[in-house]
Amino acid sequence: MWHGQWYLLALVVIGLDQVTKTLAESYLQYGQPLVLTAWFNLTLQYNTGAAFSFLSEAGGWQRYFFSTVAVVMSIVLVVWLSRLSRRQWLLALALALILGGAIGNLWDRVMLGHVVDFISVHYGGYYFPAFNIADSAITVGALCMIVDSFLARDIAAVKNGD
Repeated sequence: MWHGQWYLLALVVIGLDQVTKTLAESYLQYGQPLVLTAWFNLTLQYNTGAAFSFLSEAGGWQRYFFSTVAVVMSIVLVVWLSRLSRRQWLLALALALILGGAIGNLWDRVMLGHVVDFISVHYGGYYFPAFNIADSAITVGALCMIVDSFLARDIAAVKNGD
C-alpha cells in the first residue's frame, strides 16, 4: 500500500512535535525568551485557544471544542489520504503534514489542557504569535494544498484544451 509512507510522515511530525515540546518544557522557563538571533527566540508559552490564541480566554469549553474538531478533521484526513492516487503526491504530502500537526496539537490539548508553543519570531518590535512544530507542519501542508490546487487546475485546463 503506497499510502503507508504518508502515514509514516504524519507519525514523524507527531514525534518531532512532541519531542521538541518536551525539550522546550524541560529547558525553558515559561515566558522567558532564550534569544538565539536578533529575530528568533525560544519562548515557552501555553495556548488554550486555537491559532493566534483565538478563544484562549473562553473559560475552558474551547479545549473540548477544538479537541473534537481535531478528531473529526483527523478522521477526514486519514480517509481522504487513503483515497488518493499515486499521481496526487503533493496533495498526499499536504494531508500528511496537516494530519501530523493536528494530532500533535490534539495530544497536547487532551493530555495537558493547552498547546505548548515555543518558537518566537519577531522583527522591529513586532512579535508573531509563538508556535510549534505541529503548527509549522500544518502551515506547510496548507501551502502545499494551495500549490496543488493551482497545479491541478492547470493540468485540467491543459487536458480540456483551455
